[in-house]
Amino acid sequence: MKKSLKSVVWKEGKHFVAQCLNVEVSSFGKSKQEALELYFEDADKQVC
Repeated sequence: MKKSLKSVVWKEGKHFVAQCLNVEVSSFGKSKQEALELYFEDADKQVC
């Protein structure tokens, strides 16, 4: 079964924040790419 995760990304100061709207998971990084990579890395661990 394929799950759909809805997320938003925004900038706070020098960092970007990625947050999942389906569950209480978020991450941050120095770039939008880094924030999303860390977010999805954490999301994969939560789904397993």
